[in-house]
Amino acid sequence: MAGAVAVPRIVVAAATSGAGKTTIAGGLMAALAARGLAVQPFKVGPDFIDPTHHTRCCGRTCRNLDPFMMGEDGVRATFARASAGADIAVIEGVMGLHDGIDGTGFGSTAHVARLLEAPVLLAVDAKGASRTVHAIVRGVAGYDPGVRVAGVVFNRVGSDRHRELIERGRELPVLGWVPRDGSLSVPSRHLGLSLADEVDVHEAFREVVGAHVDLDGVLEAARSAPPVEACPATPPGDGAVPVGVALDSAFCFHYADNLDRLRAAGGRPVFFSPIADPLPEVAALYLGGGYPELHAAALEAGPSRAAIARAAADGLPIWGECGGLVYLSRSLEAGGETFRMCDVVPAESAMRDRIQGLGYVDATFVPGPFGSLAGEGLRGHEFHYSACRPDPDARFALSLSRGRGLGEGRDGLCEHATVAGYTHAYFTDRFGEALVGAARDYARR
Repeated sequence: MAGAVAVPRIVVAAATSGAGKTTIAGGLMAALAARGLAVQPFKVGPDFIDPTHHTRCCGRTCRNLDPFMMGEDGVRATFARASAGADIAVIEGVMGLHDGIDGTGFGSTAHVARLLEAPVLLAVDAKGASRTVHAIVRGVAGYDPGVRVAGVVFNRVGSDRHRELIERGRELPVLGWVPRDGSLSVPSRHLGLSLADEVDVHEAFREVVGAHVDLDGVLEAARSAPPVEACPATPPGDGAVPVGVALDSAFCFHYADNLDRLRAAGGRPVFFSPIADPLPEVAALYLGGGYPELHAAALEAGPSRAAIARAAADGLPIWGECGGLVYLSRSLEAGGETFRMCDVVPAESAMRDRIQGLGYVDATFVPGPFGSLAGEGLRGHEFHYSACRPDPDARFALSLSRGRGLGEGRDGLCEHATVAGYTHAYFTDRFGEALVGAARDYARR
């Protein structure tokens, strides 16, 4: 049953990517947390990497808010559930404020701001401009009357003189003047920013935002948000059925809500590192995405590889996504070398120097492993530089109406009780129940 959820909240958005959203949002989260506030972080869209930084800054698990994958009610429900006990929620946007799917506003930061009736803090890159920044602010803030821009933070301000020039024309409240500083950035690689545990910039973010952003003004704006109607489901506890979840520097991409779906269905996540740990005693396995190509030699030599192959042949239910697909294939070609992988699904993988798949996925299960899901829909996202070559007689579990997957409108290679594809899925309740149900059946054998 829906109820009113009264949580102060602010959305950090920008006119374009690269304007400083991550710096401003992460620094704001850390600075508010340093004041003793319980800060709940969120990230608009399907991204896995920014949430690692937000989790690090806040000490609370960052959640994705994505209308395409979750639905509008799902966005509100996740927000309400995750914000329980928080003093404020800080939501980092994606791309430009009004950039949604296929040139529309659906799935945009503005869409999420409207759903949550949340005020927006607009981060504007001031480098190389003075009066023109106000044209940007006026255009972005006035484009959609249903989105309220409560204030602006100007980023990469070059000097006191630069600030004076900008101040002469300001129309909206300015809540921050962040100076230009080349060290205030997170290094990038082929799938985006480096992960939170690979860099040491969060303290610098906190210090610069704490010194140059009006935190009291941000809090006042956040507290102006009205209660939002949502169905905040009770956070599930761990169930009894052990489900192995790969978690290390090679496998680090999974949505926090997916683990909640497994728990709600009676699963108990058992985290382990395929690089360093033997396969634990589990009744199913979830291999998410990540960077197997950066750890190919360690995965080849790791204690889990042969055990996973044996367990898969024995019928262990396995769900693999992107990096998990690569690991479950026969081999991985990376850096001029070929490494043995688990040899569970009939395919070979190789890294390429260009993106092989990027965007949302809309899929439907066909009969196969997890057969009870036939006809059920599944949505997610794909982003990969690897290319996986299935055998000509390979079988697939997913038919795609959107997305590239493994080509020809298919994804989810099948073998034994294993399904592995390029789709980073946002689990539905039905999917969580099916995977845990298959695990329960396996454990009873």
